[in-house]
Amino acid sequence: MGNTRNRQEQAIFGAGCFWGVEAYFRRLAGVVEVEVGYCGGAPQGVSYDQVCTGATGHAEAVKITFDPSIVRFSQLLEAFFACHDPTQKDRQGPDVGRQYRSVIFPLNQQQAEAARQAIQSANAENCRPRPIATTIEAPVNYTRAEAYHQRYLEKHRG
Repeated sequence: MGNTRNRQEQAIFGAGCFWGVEAYFRRLAGVVEVEVGYCGGAPQGVSYDQVCTGATGHAEAVKITFDPSIVRFSQLLEAFFACHDPTQKDRQGPDVGRQYRSVIFPLNQQQAEAARQAIQSANAENCRPRPIATTIEAPVNYTRAEAYHQRYLEKHRG
């Protein structure tokens, strides 16, 4: 039997505060690992405090490692659109700022095309009160978030 790690792929999404997004994706079959971090700004190696100022341009993001023989990237896109309000620009609920934007960071051309098609389809369906505000951006300067943010909701269940 071959090494299943060779078949793993990754995806990066920003959908507001990364704690709930991480927990949401962890529940999906085929998702091997989810880590929270910051992506889409400058410089690399930023901290939570720096990202919170909004000055770095980073979004709170989740990096998902998945097995494409169990879950396809298109299914991850569906989950992404279901786990937040993609019509809100630079915010999710009470969290306001560019660091909370709805964003897809494609890691290859196939992901970029699938993301474009998903946004076009969602807008064509016209089932939301506003157009999709999700952006597609280059996955620049991804930085893993501090340890205390990883699996935050699991650690802090009441």
